[in-house]
Amino acid sequence: MNQYPGVIGRKLGMTQIFAEDGTVVPCTVVESNAIVIGKRTKEKDGYDALIVGTGELKEKHTSKAAARCASSAAAPSSRPVTKSGRS
Repeated sequence: MNQYPGVIGRKLGMTQIFAEDGTVVPCTVVESNAIVIGKRTKEKDGYDALIVGTGELKEKHTSKAAARCASSAAAPSSRPVTKSGRS
């Protein structure tokens, strides 16, 4: 179970929401385009995890290993963020 839940994305800015009683609540606007770019399994790697990526990378900024991973996953080259769901 994740101890630190949250949203992975890029901050676009701030806005505000007005409650029914008239108070103003500040809110952050986040663009989340996270995709799963890899999977680790207990049988092959010894643990279970998902590798999550966000945003696209230019081909010149992508390593050969990341390009192979993206081509096998049929996903665009993206910036790897974290391994989540490890158990």
